[in-house]
Amino acid sequence: MKAVHFGAGNIGRGFIGALLRQSGYDVVFVDVDARIIHELNTRRAYEVKVAEQTVEPFTVEGIRGLNSRTDEPEVIEEIASADLITTAVGVAVLKFVAAPIAAGLVARKDSQTPLNIIACENAIGASTMLQEYVRALLTKEEWLRLKERVGFPNAAVDRIVPNQGERDLLSVTVEPYYEWVVDETAINGPAPSIHGVTYVKDLLPYIERKLFTVNTGHAMTAYLGFKQGMKTIQEAIHDEPIASRVRQALSETTALLADVHGFSEAELRTYAEKIWLRFRNPHLSDRVERVGRNPIRKLGYNDRLVKPARLLLDRGYEPQALVQGIVAALAFDVSEDEESVRLQKMLSENGVESTIVEVTGLKRDDELVKRIVKSEMED
Repeated sequence: MKAVHFGAGNIGRGFIGALLRQSGYDVVFVDVDARIIHELNTRRAYEVKVAEQTVEPFTVEGIRGLNSRTDEPEVIEEIASADLITTAVGVAVLKFVAAPIAAGLVARKDSQTPLNIIACENAIGASTMLQEYVRALLTKEEWLRLKERVGFPNAAVDRIVPNQGERDLLSVTVEPYYEWVVDETAINGPAPSIHGVTYVKDLLPYIERKLFTVNTGHAMTAYLGFKQGMKTIQEAIHDEPIASRVRQALSETTALLADVHGFSEAELRTYAEKIWLRFRNPHLSDRVERVGRNPIRKLGYNDRLVKPARLLLDRGYEPQALVQGIVAALAFDVSEDEESVRLQKMLSENGVESTIVEVTGLKRDDELVKRIVKSEMED
């Protein structure tokens, strides 16, 4: 079995690629980073360290790499004979990987077994998004021929991979916990046998459970910590006022998830506590500036802070801590982050209310906008 994986970064090597290799796939990494591709092809192995004293590092062997800029014919050839395709490149990059995927699909023989393409990105409906990019590059006849033999199942993925302090280019440190959930209803043919993957008929509850706990809590910690002049997530999460506010936000989202998706409150409390312990893992260290990067995207209408806050208000709940997290996100001012610079420029030129409306997609008379503006003025 062969898997072509787009994205040889830390998530690609430390999470998706490692699980695929453990599942028996020959893994071909595709990336634009020439240094990483060169090292993968030279060593044909890399080390994964688990951020827990009781877990030994392990080596991922039997892998190789292709540079998507210089080796495009070879990438297309590998896709044409692949059993599985996965990505971990970031949502904004999906439109760029669509071209070689489309060409590779056209090159596949009709007699080949069905192929599934799973975008393992930190976004809702990433595989569907990739499917539309691919479809736009094909003729109507090509798409009609291929769509019966190719699946684009959406997925929810969760593993904290902190900023790497490794001197070695390929070694990667990951947390012990991980979750990879795939929508089985969109699978074409038999479900791929992948170690650690859970197949479900309804993916949205799992996506939003992760988005409204892991992503919400991590962002809250980063933005509140940055506002207080802290450098790392560990420093912020061990500050009692910040910890209290983050836990309150998780309590708010737990109530929402129970109401919307029918998770039991006991199950959600257990899950939230597990998330809390993950944030406080002393072997994981990350900078608040890295975790908080791209604040405009993270303040989006359907993202980790605004969506749960507006859904709570719709259901008569009070998103007090979430509103404070949104206000903290507005204060994220990092000159190296393009979105942060743009956000601060908008605030300076247009004021708080107009900026909130533009960034979040909320209407000016929305109750949540009023809460954010009021909290900003009181801050």
